[in-house]
Order: sequence, then structure tokens, then C-alpha cells
Amino acid sequence: MTAAPSAIKARQGLNFAIFMGPALILLLLFFIAPVLVDLSIAFTDMGRTLDVSEVTTKNFVRMVTRDARLSKALGLTLIYVFFTLAVFNLTFGLVLALVTTAVPDRLGGFFRAIWLLPRMSPSVVYALLWAWTIDPTKNGLLNQILVGALGLEPIDLMNDAPLMLIVFANGFIGASMGMVIFTSAIRAIPEHLYHAARADGAGGLAIVWHVTLPAIRWPLSFITVYQTLSLLVSFEYIWLITDGGPFFDTTVYALYVYKRAFQNGQYAYGAALALVLVVIGIAAALLMWRLFDMQRLLQAPRIEVS
Repeated sequence: MTAAPSAIKARQGLNFAIFMGPALILLLLFFIAPVLVDLSIAFTDMGRTLDVSEVTTKNFVRMVTRDARLSKALGLTLIYVFFTLAVFNLTFGLVLALVTTAVPDRLGGFFRAIWLLPRMSPSVVYALLWAWTIDPTKNGLLNQILVGALGLEPIDLMNDAPLMLIVFANGFIGASMGMVIFTSAIRAIPEHLYHAARADGAGGLAIVWHVTLPAIRWPLSFITVYQTLSLLVSFEYIWLITDGGPFFDTTVYALYVYKRAFQNGQYAYGAALALVLVVIGIAAALLMWRLFDMQRLLQAPRIEVS
């Protein structure tokens, strides 16, 4: 005896509400609602007093005509995202995964745990460690090594190479995520593929290039998309280590939005800037989705029998 179609539909609706309901509520409250609030504030003149006297597009006109620092913030953001992603989140994370899976399991697990420590530490602690490391005086860790151990001149990364500093600071902690994802993907590759490659005379680099990298294309694409969007909106380590200085040399777009809105009290203008960042993020996600052919990568594998 089969259940009535109405009962089946009711049961399906109940299952949907139970399993997807909480996720949809969280999505609405913490993702969609903030964007709608930001959109409504962006077209007002709200300031520090939270008063709204008019609905206007002046904030967007100001971006194009009167904000001289906006173009610099955008340029810094592109450089920061590209080098942090390319050098650390992807390349260095992949190297860590390859190395820690090639050594004995206990040694590899210990090494991965060391690299995960900064991510498990509070952001303030991580920033304080960097502040001690780059201290331009003789008390800084880096200068202790350069002057005391190598006999070189002390350096001041904060003033001499601030952009490189924030790339390194964010890259070292960002590489740990790629390391974990890539390690899991590498371990899921069937062993017989490696045995067949070695039997054909392939060396270590050839195995990585022809076996490992093609097999982990999906994790590589995922990390590229996810970390790009994450870097576009994250700024806490930059804020804690350099505060966007010196002279706005490390003020990326997300930090610029924060300073305009919460330090200068220009809430409407900050909301307009944030709305532009949302549009940039959506455009970047769609572009990378198409570039990496994510739709094909997400398809279920098919078994073809001839």
C-alpha cells in the first residue's frame, strides 16, 4: 500500500524544513539581511548621529569624482590579493601538503600541527608576535638575527616594505588552510596511480605534475575561489599590525571601508563603499566559476561501459 501523493509532499516539505530551515534562516539573517541594510544606508546621508535627511546618490558620485584615496586602496587590494593567494595560499600551501604527505605520518602530522598554531591562536596574539618580529630596534626578532647572528644592518619592514609585510603576515596563516585541504585530497588519490607512474619510470616531479595535480584540480579551484573572496574582505591582521600605514600604504579596500564608516563616522559613504565591494566579490566569483569550469568539476563522476 503506497502513501497518498499529498502525504508524500507533506513529508518532503517537513524534511526540507527540518534539514534546510536552520541553514536558510542563518543565510537570511547573516548574509542577505546585512546586504539589504547596507543597500538601504548607501543611498542616504547617514552620519555619526545616525540621522537620515535625504535619499541620494551623492555617495557614489563622491567615489568617482572626489575620493583620491579610493583608487590607491583598490590597487593595493589587487596586489595584496594576487601575491598572497599565488605565493602563499596556493603555492606554499600545496608545497606544505606535498612535503608533509611524503614524510612519515607522525612527522608530517607534527609539522602540520605547527603550521596550524597561528590559525588557532587569537588574532591579537598573532599580530603581537609579528610586531615583535619586525620591531626596527635591536629588540626585534628579525634584527636580532640579522645584526647579532649575521652581522648585517638592521631593517625596518614597517616603513621600507609595508606591503610585503602584510602579504607575509596574512600568507603564513592563510597557507595552513590550503595545506589541510590539499593534504586530504592527496591522501584520497588511489595508490595504484602512483605505483603505475613509478613502474613507467616517472620521477618525483613528473608524478606530482601528471598524477597529483590533475587529481586535486577541484581542491585547487576551491581554494583559489574561496581565498580570493576571503582576502577581498578580510583586514583584521592588517589593522592590528600596521593600522593601514604608514601613510595609507597598507590600507586595502576592506580596511578603507572600515575606517571611513567607523572611524570617520561616515556610515552612508562606508555603506556605499561596502556595496561596491559586494559587487566586486560577486563579479570575481562568477569570473572564476567560469574560468575554472566549476560546474563540470561539481558533476558526479560517470561510469561509462562500452
